[in-house]
Amino acid sequence: MAKVTREDALAFHLQPAPGKWEINATVPMTTQRDLSLAYSPGVAIPCEEIHANPALAYDYTNKGNLVAVISNGTAVLGLGNLGALASKPVMEGKSVLFKRFADVNSIDLELDTEDADAFCNAVRLMGPSFGGINLEDIKAPECFIIEQRLKEEMDIPVFHDDQHGTAVICAAGLLNALHLSGKKIEDVRIVLNGAGAAGIACLELLKAMGAQHNNCIMCDTKGVIYQGRTEGMNQWKSAHAATTDARTLTDAMKGADVFLGVSAKGAVTQDMVESMAPNPVIFAMANPDPEITPEEAHAVRDDAIVATGRSDYPNQINNVLCFPYLFRGALDIHARAINDEMKIACAHALAQMAREDVPDEVTAAYGRKLNFGRDYIIPTPFDPRLISRIPPAVAKAGMDTGVARRPIIDMDSYVATLTARMDPTANILRGLYARARSAQSTLVFAEGDDPRVIRAAIAYQRQGLGRALVVGRTRDVEALLRAEKLDDAIGELTIVNAANTEHLETYKSFLYARLQRQGHDRQDVHRLAARDRHVFAALMLAHGHADGMVTGATRKSAQVLELIGHVFDAKPQDGAVGVTALLNRGRIVLIADTLVQEWPDEEDLADIATRAAQVARGFGLEPRVAFCSFSTFGYPKSERADKMHRAPEVLDRRGVDFEYEGEMTVDVALNPLAAAAYPFSRLTGPANVLVVPARHSASISVKLMQEMGGATVIGPILSGVGKPVQICSTVSSVNDILNMAVIAAGKIA
Repeated sequence: MAKVTREDALAFHLQPAPGKWEINATVPMTTQRDLSLAYSPGVAIPCEEIHANPALAYDYTNKGNLVAVISNGTAVLGLGNLGALASKPVMEGKSVLFKRFADVNSIDLELDTEDADAFCNAVRLMGPSFGGINLEDIKAPECFIIEQRLKEEMDIPVFHDDQHGTAVICAAGLLNALHLSGKKIEDVRIVLNGAGAAGIACLELLKAMGAQHNNCIMCDTKGVIYQGRTEGMNQWKSAHAATTDARTLTDAMKGADVFLGVSAKGAVTQDMVESMAPNPVIFAMANPDPEITPEEAHAVRDDAIVATGRSDYPNQINNVLCFPYLFRGALDIHARAINDEMKIACAHALAQMAREDVPDEVTAAYGRKLNFGRDYIIPTPFDPRLISRIPPAVAKAGMDTGVARRPIIDMDSYVATLTARMDPTANILRGLYARARSAQSTLVFAEGDDPRVIRAAIAYQRQGLGRALVVGRTRDVEALLRAEKLDDAIGELTIVNAANTEHLETYKSFLYARLQRQGHDRQDVHRLAARDRHVFAALMLAHGHADGMVTGATRKSAQVLELIGHVFDAKPQDGAVGVTALLNRGRIVLIADTLVQEWPDEEDLADIATRAAQVARGFGLEPRVAFCSFSTFGYPKSERADKMHRAPEVLDRRGVDFEYEGEMTVDVALNPLAAAAYPFSRLTGPANVLVVPARHSASISVKLMQEMGGATVIGPILSGVGKPVQICSTVSSVNDILNMAVIAAGKIA
């Protein structure tokens, strides 16, 4: 589990803008005609249509893909009753998870009331706005009352994720754990500790799936919930009261096949685990610390199958496997409700996925091959199959049980649209991080005097990406850590400098041999090697004392490139190239050269294209290169565009193994409609690599997209220097620097 500091969490929520989401229009809003259609008078037409036929709201508004995440803040995470306003960061987070994992639009609403009637009235009155309601962080027993009332009063899905999300994932994992244990849900004895919303929902769903009432014992802080108990009871607990002589959790655990915990750290002892039946199943789901850790359980029972709620242990019971995809399926059939059959279908689909071969992307992300077994009974949250497997199963169950307003006719086409919904850039970035995590590279961060660099180095190490080395004076770096309230990182980061290395003379000899005929004497070389952090870091890399380096946050890229050029061949004539990745609205496009070549000729452009294609493949893309200009295939004719026309001819002679074409304008390169006018083009789809005429045009393009288009920029990525050297910009954020470190660690260039 990645370590998160208080400062990092606050900074994340503050920058680049307060909060975690914003609203963007999906229609043009620039001309008077646009405004007339979007609002008065044009908007009156769909209003009349919806008045005549309310079902058309799903066609003419965003209702069909909009979920409200609603809370009153009475049970925020494990923090208790913080109130409506303090719950907003959690609800915003839930909203962005809906979008990230299932392309469901979501808005968070925090209701400032603890009165169940007032809460229900408010939600019910807002019902026409939404396609579904996700209730969140509402304490028991009010959560049961509120959900049941809203289900009865509203004609859209109402789902309390704290209850049912946990229940669905728990059920999916249990199906597979019992399969591996050779047991059936109808026969096993189940003990559940924690009689709150999640616990009660888990037991109710398992009983709906076949677990027998007489085989299930529920416990709370006062012990077993048994027939005749009066203390601390309510109607929801009473429904699960067992006929048993057991009075404590210890009593109940004797001979049990399954333990489900949604309670508190340390609630289960090793003695309890020892007393369970053969091949016990232990789901210790308390967060952030489980009822018993897998190490503790396995120390006394090596036949146990253990799951927790944590990402740093196998078999994570994670709600994000359920709620985005469950709502996706429900919304797509315009469901009136989410019923037990839909939840059970979701659980079975998840269980089946875990039994199948795991995609390569997941293997890369986790750095090991996952196979169905005791340490892999539930899919991982980043499995790309989730979006195409879970919603169809949920939708089919909804159609079979009559809650669908608009059934899906062509399920194969539906599956294809689900896959297309996902933002490929998210998978690309995840793949880069997976590649870095697998490589476990030692990265040297050259600028230990900058707090952004320090934070990026800490994040690199704490996220398990590899080892971070920071260049700087020990006293200065530690002072900076204290100033940034990062005292816990003192001693965690390795600080390197000329004073504490045993290799300084070796570095100086190497550098003198390179520079002695370029006007540098030994004193110059000493100053460079011992006092310039960029050169020192490059020398470490050149001698194998690091696997990659990141620099540039404190000095202009041209200056940094010149300094690195003392150690590596990084000049234009050496074949060095800068490639910048632009990620925007689900697309990724690489632009080159953005760093090295100021005014390349056709041979240089061919080199740039080849290097950029290599970088594209490092991103997992099959390169399609367009040589861009203001002209397309010779029109309008211009001497300034000739080199862009000739560069493809150079690649023709070289016989390269990637698609390329040119010269062409950017719209022809990227827009299929514009490209259709040139059916002879060799590109089989929109270009993903743009080679531009000069460094100034590359810089203008990148910064324009960043400032006006809101693109995420990664780079420039330096390729062709023989070692992983990446140069940030001086305006880089901590995340930007970390991304460049990941590029270097994964040896993308």
